[in-house]
Amino acid sequence: MSGGVDSSVAAALLLAQGHEVVGVTLHLWDYPDDGSVRGRCCAPEDVHDARRVADKLGFSHYAFDRRGLFHDQVVGPFVDAYVGGETPSPCVRCNRGVKLPEILGLATSLGADRVATGHYARVVAAGGHYELHRAKDLGKDQSYFLHTLGQAALSRLVFPLGELDKATVREHAQALGLPGADKGESQELCFVPSGRYDTFVADRAADRVRPGPIVDDAGRVVGQHQGVHGFTVGQRKNLGVSLGRRAYVTGIDAGAATVRLGSKDELLAHGALLDEPSLMAGVEAPFECEVMVRYRGAPVAARVTPAGAGLRVDFARPVSAVVAGQYAVFLHGDRVLGGGVIRTRLGAAGEGARPLRVATPFAEGGTP
Repeated sequence: MSGGVDSSVAAALLLAQGHEVVGVTLHLWDYPDDGSVRGRCCAPEDVHDARRVADKLGFSHYAFDRRGLFHDQVVGPFVDAYVGGETPSPCVRCNRGVKLPEILGLATSLGADRVATGHYARVVAAGGHYELHRAKDLGKDQSYFLHTLGQAALSRLVFPLGELDKATVREHAQALGLPGADKGESQELCFVPSGRYDTFVADRAADRVRPGPIVDDAGRVVGQHQGVHGFTVGQRKNLGVSLGRRAYVTGIDAGAATVRLGSKDELLAHGALLDEPSLMAGVEAPFECEVMVRYRGAPVAARVTPAGAGLRVDFARPVSAVVAGQYAVFLHGDRVLGGGVIRTRLGAAGEGARPLRVATPFAEGGTP
């Protein structure tokens, strides 16, 4: 329970279905004591909000301190990625390395059979194994952040909101008079509520942040920056220079402390190399699918093949802003097949995209 609307309604729905519910909140991060930050999972104020919901609905609630683990698994790698010129996806790492494994372990200690969260996603039992599917409300779907889940976790997870849209969830909260029913939604990372990732990183990696040149597509120095951590591939605004034409960040060389600018066409890629591959049960490369290269990115047809210890993805058409540090997540319709973290984009503009024949990878109800 994060103290927000979604997990509160998930608990209420389970109670209404006759389940015995125990609330669990992880204290992951600290905020200023002035109350200026609210609604971010999972600070002391949100632990209080979650407990208020549990008290109103009549079930037990426990809070556990996991700040050290959160720093090691999420915050530290987040800072390292930006200093290294990548753009991380910390919510994937949080679910994979902190929230879900910790809560699954705590559930066992508390004698709970299943674990429910307020994520918008679905688990579907199929042919003796479990599949992760996208939520019915694709505008809120969070399966992207859960694509690393294995069978042991999926067999115990319940997502009560998977068939609902956000408006309906909000109506449930208001009808039940739940504390925080009108709490707003966070648009930034829970541990960077200001949205200033550059300041957050600089404060924690001052000895590793160094200035360097900004160059154009011809290699000419057109400006200076105070650290590559302030940029991400595909960025168009707040570049600190003007080329007299629309320019984008097309490359970051952390070793040389260089930021490269160019045209939008230079952001196009025909593929990517992935590390940390994670495939669902029954899925083996090579296969054809649709792939999202960022959260809420439009899925594009692709072919996935083995590449050493990782995977290679070849897109059916060029894709813009394939960014190192983000995750590529594989889909077949609503079913999530797995994914991996992007390390290298293949084929900038001018190299061309290879034609790709894309077929349906699965028979109905079948396997690759």
